[in-house]
Amino acid sequence: MGKLILVPTPIGNMGDMTFRAVEILKTVDGILAEDTRKTGILLNHYNIKNKLQAYHQYNEHRVSNETAGRILRGKTLALVTNAGTPGISDPGFLLVKTCIDQNIEVECLPGAAAFIPALVKSGLPCDRFVFEGFLPHRKGRKKRLNELSGERRTMIFYESPYRLTRFLEECGEILGTERRASVSRELTKIYEETLRGTLGELLQYFRGIKIKGEFVIIVSGQLC
Repeated sequence: MGKLILVPTPIGNMGDMTFRAVEILKTVDGILAEDTRKTGILLNHYNIKNKLQAYHQYNEHRVSNETAGRILRGKTLALVTNAGTPGISDPGFLLVKTCIDQNIEVECLPGAAAFIPALVKSGLPCDRFVFEGFLPHRKGRKKRLNELSGERRTMIFYESPYRLTRFLEECGEILGTERRASVSRELTKIYEETLRGTLGELLQYFRGIKIKGEFVIIVSGQLC
């Protein structure tokens, strides 16, 4: 029997790919990719010539069962997403569960996840934290923030440039504008930036500029 290998990919800087990850992508029987075009760029950079198959949120139910069948017939397959570790705010959970349900071995390489560097350099406590990822875009968004209003651990969120100011506004309304936070963008890339301050200060800053990039927001927990 083969197995499924989850392979983290760089969140921005191509140099963060590990030697082991490159070797595995060269030698597996096939690679499942969230976006075959983006993954193709990475493979070309490392001279990896292997078969790619699309695996994303729109086909994951069908492909998960097909993939499990291929592994049961002896194939070892890798799963990658556009950036970071599969399953962290990206496709992957359903395939992992499908494999585990069928007693298929699942291996995960250590590697990139955007929230780790953002958390560590936020200046906020990182010994205990809760990862929230992307909040719902519409229904349930404020409800979730209200549920987190009493959370004492540091909180981690992902947000797009189109909703960043709205996120900071809603956080300020519910958690308080004096709550400490940090906002990181373009991690590992040329224009990497981290801003720290209160939710109110960060909102004022981002209201005055053109917002680009993907964001990791770290928010302090409620003080005792």
